[in-house]
Amino acid sequence: MREMGIAGITPGPGLRRRVQAHRVYPYLLRGLKIERPNHVWGIDITYIRMAHGWMYLVAILDWYSRYVVSYELDQTLHMDFVLKALHRALRQWTPEIMNSDQGSRFTSPKYTDVLLNHGIRISMDGRGRALDNIFTERLWRSLKQEEVYLHDYRTPKQAREGIARYLEFYNHTHPHQSLGYVTPASVFGL
Repeated sequence: MREMGIAGITPGPGLRRRVQAHRVYPYLLRGLKIERPNHVWGIDITYIRMAHGWMYLVAILDWYSRYVVSYELDQTLHMDFVLKALHRALRQWTPEIMNSDQGSRFTSPKYTDVLLNHGIRISMDGRGRALDNIFTERLWRSLKQEEVYLHDYRTPKQAREGIARYLEFYNHTHPHQSLGYVTPASVFGL
């Protein structure tokens, strides 16, 4: 492929790589029954395919209601877009526990210090434990199958508009079977 000048259609490795010097927190959710909104939030990053290139989406999801509390879309994986989504979420609500994987953005002191300063307990999935974050992984699958793969975004603006429209629909219109066929917003209390 290198000799022919062609490349695969997925982003390169390193999306979930952690910095060894950063502290890793234990997984706090084993056996925990999540019983109310703002008990546990999960945060994750995924890539969004465009006609020419990629964008990256970070979302914060309330695990009880499946409500997308905050999200941010950017063309780079710089830390700023994660912090922007986090600060936007914390201006409105505060979870008891925030769960993430061990990626470098989530082990960074810039991220963990914000959580600790708000009195939020930090939980991190074990390596290779994608099912620990199943609610956010399910959001990614729905978003990509119902929105991203159906549209060939040409520009970041188109991606932002399409994803914003979909997440508004997901939160306020789309009933969820796991929630008794009501919307995440109604379970979250909005």
